[in-house]
Amino acid sequence: MPLISAENVFGLGTALFALAYLGFWIDQHPIGRKTSGVVWVLVGGMVLSHFKLIPYEAPVYDFVGGYMVSLAIPLLLFKADIRKIIRESGKVIITFMVASAATVIAAVGGFLLMGFGEVGAKVAGTYTAGYVGGAMNFLAVSQVVEMSKTEFASALSASSFVSILALLMLITLPSIRLVVRFLPLASHDGDNATDDAGQPAHQRPRLSLRHLTGAIALSFGICTIASTIGEAIGHPQYNILFVTVLTIVVANLFPRAMDALQGEFEMGMILMYLFFAMVGSSTNFTEFAGPALRYFIYGMFIIIVHLGIVLGVARLMKVDLAEAIVASGAALVGPAVTAAIAISQGWRSLVTPAIMVGVFGYVIGTFIGVAVATFLA
Repeated sequence: MPLISAENVFGLGTALFALAYLGFWIDQHPIGRKTSGVVWVLVGGMVLSHFKLIPYEAPVYDFVGGYMVSLAIPLLLFKADIRKIIRESGKVIITFMVASAATVIAAVGGFLLMGFGEVGAKVAGTYTAGYVGGAMNFLAVSQVVEMSKTEFASALSASSFVSILALLMLITLPSIRLVVRFLPLASHDGDNATDDAGQPAHQRPRLSLRHLTGAIALSFGICTIASTIGEAIGHPQYNILFVTVLTIVVANLFPRAMDALQGEFEMGMILMYLFFAMVGSSTNFTEFAGPALRYFIYGMFIIIVHLGIVLGVARLMKVDLAEAIVASGAALVGPAVTAAIAISQGWRSLVTPAIMVGVFGYVIGTFIGVAVATFLA
């Protein structure tokens, strides 16, 4: 039993907020320029759960992952400029298609190299779906290809840790000089001078209780409408898409009102850092016995080949490193997490493209995963 039980809401709340504080604190100091505070939030969460200080699963985690992330998206997008989106998302969506193709190539290549017997095609299909779309696509394809509960548990446990390592790789890439020399960050260098709230140092946020409560209420309202739409059409898994679309509509119908808001972006960042703390805390990096270890190696092969192809093609296409990371992250770790990566790096203009192309991954991930599994079978 962990020191803090899964039912201890206050204890787990203390741990998650302390981890978020650690991330913001590190972002303020020189070490944050080398490794983002997000890395320390993730690792800190894994350490706490590994040494049984906090549990791997808890209702609080479900609440953070199921509700806070959706609530954060409008807060981060209320100042979205549609004209800027059109100008800046072009290369991201193109690079995302390259990233999706890279996942397919890596998954098929790994299947041919390793082979898993009869379950191999199933694993390749589910991993392809997961690394183009997300967990929802992973689960959907596993049901289509009729994975057993044991096969699914082993594949998912390995994939979860691979996703954490992929996230760590994506976050640390901008701090590796060799990578920056290979694929420059020139177009976003000026965005990285941020304070602990993620704002440019010369635009420190002002807290307005009226603005903040209004923004949170509006965010709740948008999430409510999006959830209602998803349930009405029978596709609740697309709620994040409806949230994004509704927020952009509001932001562009009332640009002056949204531009006047103060503190909403920082509140969104807090929710995102809590999400990272939850992800790290719920990751068990000791469950790799038997087939899970092979699945882990297979997943790492996919990630490494994927990143190699994306960075290589991005250099040929003269795509900025930030855009390449966002496109790759949207495929590997999903829109919400990729948006948080963009935020943690100070690439605020890439938050909306990260979400949009990530949701596109949700749309196509299942179909691509089933196609790969069927082809290899």
